[in-house]
Amino acid sequence: MCCHGSKGGVVYKPSCIFRWDLFQFWESSPSPPSSSPPPSAALRAHGGNIAKGTLAAIIASVTIFVMLLLIGSRYLWRGRAEKKHEAVQEERDVSEITSFKSLQFDWDNLRAATNDFSQENKLGEGGFGEVYEGRLPNGQEIAVKRLSQSSRQGVQEFMNEILLVAKLQHRNLVRLLGFCLEEEEKLLVYEFVPNKSLNYFLFDSEKSKQLDWPRRYRIILGIARGMLYLHEDSRLRVIHRDLKASNVLLDNDMNPKISDFGMARIFGVDQTKASTGRIVGTYGYMSPEYAMHGRFSQKSDVYSFGVLLLEIICGKRNDYFYQSDGGEDLASYAWKHWRDNMPLEILDAALGESYSRSQGLRCIQISLLCVQEDPVNRPTMANIVLALSSETLTLSLPREPAFFLRSWTGPPSTIIENDKEHDQYTSGCEPFSVNEVSITELDPR
Repeated sequence: MCCHGSKGGVVYKPSCIFRWDLFQFWESSPSPPSSSPPPSAALRAHGGNIAKGTLAAIIASVTIFVMLLLIGSRYLWRGRAEKKHEAVQEERDVSEITSFKSLQFDWDNLRAATNDFSQENKLGEGGFGEVYEGRLPNGQEIAVKRLSQSSRQGVQEFMNEILLVAKLQHRNLVRLLGFCLEEEEKLLVYEFVPNKSLNYFLFDSEKSKQLDWPRRYRIILGIARGMLYLHEDSRLRVIHRDLKASNVLLDNDMNPKISDFGMARIFGVDQTKASTGRIVGTYGYMSPEYAMHGRFSQKSDVYSFGVLLLEIICGKRNDYFYQSDGGEDLASYAWKHWRDNMPLEILDAALGESYSRSQGLRCIQISLLCVQEDPVNRPTMANIVLALSSETLTLSLPREPAFFLRSWTGPPSTIIENDKEHDQYTSGCEPFSVNEVSITELDPR
């Protein structure tokens, strides 16, 4: 009753066309005349199927084209809306920043203070710009962070740091003195901390000898108190999100000062956790729930503190064992020794006999509790400060740390800043692991 009386079938899919017939409809090779139907029947059948196939192809093509057009229009609209929102937000932030009249520095004064930002005055360089030592006309020493003009992330960090650090005051936080927004430059002015950062001493075989056990313990306690202030004692609830050795500065008396709040986030009074599509921080210090799912909380900072604590007592970077001993990370290294009842063997050899056995054991136990995979099992900074201040407090026993190491096949990446809103990525090799802690190997049951 249809298809001109032909017998056969055809199936159309996006990636496949299947057809069969009782006559030869595709001449791929010479065929005996006897195998072909009468010419009139073949033409009728062939024409009917071609018409059907052509119609289906046209419908599919038009449908796909319309879908792509709609999707493209939606993304274009969203992109324009986001750019407009970013421009409005940035204008609002700049307006709020410039309201801090007492914190504004003159561009010419900062140029003179840093000897026109000379290489001799350069203290270091980070992902957002360079830091210079300077001296104001009144003799006050300062550190000036000059943000890179090409760094869009630097603009966000600049806004965040001023609005946040200007409202925070604690002896274990670096103090922001002011800023400058002139000559298309963005400058942050801090108190000068003469002894550079913790990693400058900690990971140098000679300089680490200056960090005896009493000094290291005081540094650990100072960092913990600074983090407790951010989490609970300040008028804001702040999640730092990038706590590491290079972001801890040391003053004249080797007291620690936490710095670099460009990536910090403020929580509401009753807020305990949040999630984001913008993953920022440093591989190896990032908690697994944050690195993989973008979920962060105070317990994310606790995880970073645990990694930093291990580095301080071991005198080794978190990635020290990646190229040796099967490629394990520091938490796995410490866990193995704790599990085998040899925890004190992980202490830095540069400590000699200066360490306290009870304090050493307590620090190792606290660090392993901080790097637990489940955030619920990690202590709060309040509990950590209490445990460091009192040797009578009983601590729970740690379990196997997050992503207990099996193997590692490549060098670790250092910095990740994945901003899905702006499609910006920092440099660094592609990681094999999300948070530089390990690669999980799956074994069959």
